[in-house]
Amino acid sequence: MNSESPRSNSSRFSRNRFNYTPDDNNNNGDNGQNKQNQRRKPRKKRPRRKKTIIVVFIIAVILAIFGVKKWYDAKNAVDSIFDSAKIQKSRDVSATLKQSKPISILLLGTDTGALGRNYRGRTDTIIVATLNPKKKKMTLTSIPRDTVMSIPGYSNYSPSKINAAYDLGGAGTAIKAVEKLLNIPIDYYGLINMGGLEKIVDGVGGIDITPKLTFKYGHTDVTKGKKIHLNGKAALDYSRMRYTDPNGDYGRQTRQRQVLMAILRKSDSITALLNQNFLNSLQKQTKTDLTFNELLALSTNYRVATHHLKSTHLQGNGTTIDGGSYELVSKSERQRVTNFIRKALDLSAKETGTTGLSSIYTGEEDDTDTTNSDTNSSDTTSSSTEDYGTTSASSVETPASDTTGGADNNGATTDNTPATPSQADPQGNATGNYNYYGQ
Repeated sequence: MNSESPRSNSSRFSRNRFNYTPDDNNNNGDNGQNKQNQRRKPRKKRPRRKKTIIVVFIIAVILAIFGVKKWYDAKNAVDSIFDSAKIQKSRDVSATLKQSKPISILLLGTDTGALGRNYRGRTDTIIVATLNPKKKKMTLTSIPRDTVMSIPGYSNYSPSKINAAYDLGGAGTAIKAVEKLLNIPIDYYGLINMGGLEKIVDGVGGIDITPKLTFKYGHTDVTKGKKIHLNGKAALDYSRMRYTDPNGDYGRQTRQRQVLMAILRKSDSITALLNQNFLNSLQKQTKTDLTFNELLALSTNYRVATHHLKSTHLQGNGTTIDGGSYELVSKSERQRVTNFIRKALDLSAKETGTTGLSSIYTGEEDDTDTTNSDTNSSDTTSSSTEDYGTTSASSVETPASDTTGGADNNGATTDNTPATPSQADPQGNATGNYNYYGQ
């Protein structure tokens, strides 16, 4: 027979696998061409796919290098503002932070120029901040700068204003003074030159504030209840104004807490921590004993604590001692604030601290043992506070009439260098100068 065997057809198809030309009578030619194209398409795409992978890889490397540089710059910036308090802390702060337990930070504000100077300057802003991530709560407690007490390690300057503590012995002494006054642990501190507040606010792109009252100060004009965006200069004016505020220094403290909270809400993320403008604003204007890793822990684990804020202030009564103006704070008022802060830190209830001034607090029992404790507490002591955005203030307490023992239970700090003429009174007196530390 002349018919072609299946094998010969198979051989022909095999020989012409990719160059197959169909017979005139074969109707499958187009299908064969389509199959051929389908086989070739993947081969054409491979070079493009490789190029895409290479481009993506290069972009990833560039972004990684950029991210590492940002990270490196951020770490260098934070390292440059690190300044140890040079004291033994009341508790293991590293363990507290690692376990995301409530922490306290003493916020101090000076207003005497660059922080690199030899003359430290007084801290006219003193705020105790607490962060409780479990309860998602934050508290801010202002302490009047003129609060009278005996500064730990510097009893020869008694009576002193609490704002002299940093001037006398640095951050460590300021921490010990607040711990002594209220019987609370201070875990960390942060110091800002109030003149540098302008750069910090500009570094975060400005802040939004709803003013507590209507006033004009410098070039800043605000209206009560009308939300306004403030740049650095305006924010500084807003937080500085004092004399036209009906609440005086207490009103200024409220506005300072407002500005502080607005800054925190703009800078409480890792993105802000890596923002170069923000980092540049911190250098030479701030100091802290928080390391870079600790700040990262705060920005991640403690950010949730800023969701709800309560604030209050220690309320005193004006008095004159040896020609100097002071704020005399009663023991009952100190106890209220002690309860407020210790509860925020989940600590057990304790008796308040001591001013160390028996002769001034006539009849007030002020020789309390101020041993700190880390025991969890179910303390439900009520306190007169204000939620963020309100203007309510704590009630004024009249100083009680009892006696005091002037013991310094906390002891002197390790940062206890003798006062020099640049740190102490203009005459450089080695003994107490009531006019210098009392005015």
